[in-house]
Amino acid sequence: MTQNELPVEFAPLNKIAVKAMLWLNGLAHIIIGLALATSVIMFTWLFFKDVQAAAYAHNLVHGFIHALGTLMLLWSISALISAEIRYLQGSKLLVETFIEVVLVLFLRKLIVMPVQDATPSFEEVGIWVSGAFVLGVIYVLIRWSQKQSSDV
Repeated sequence: MTQNELPVEFAPLNKIAVKAMLWLNGLAHIIIGLALATSVIMFTWLFFKDVQAAAYAHNLVHGFIHALGTLMLLWSISALISAEIRYLQGSKLLVETFIEVVLVLFLRKLIVMPVQDATPSFEEVGIWVSGAFVLGVIYVLIRWSQKQSSDV
């Protein structure tokens, strides 16, 4: 018997454990799906509240940028929902999805920086721009390598 094999006596218990873990994993993905759906509703509501607040404050530029930041959060949630759907349909989770989400969040931060209460320092802006650039390069490299492997 190798180190990777269980004793034959554990086979029935192993089957039960695997079935229980599959069931719990399915339940976890249902909960993740419900949480993502709830966040879509919440971010949509927040977007309309941002637009309403901008209209009442008569500061449409500031309000539009803030609302755009909320829409970018909604975009991130949408990408995660798409990844969850693909996973539930039997596909693998793609690392590019998570890089895309983080890249969108970096870009969101850069867009809403001018309307924050505190003015960001030059170093802070540089860190966020550098991070977005690095993530963009990683994203392009992953997409390029996937294209190269599919062409072969």
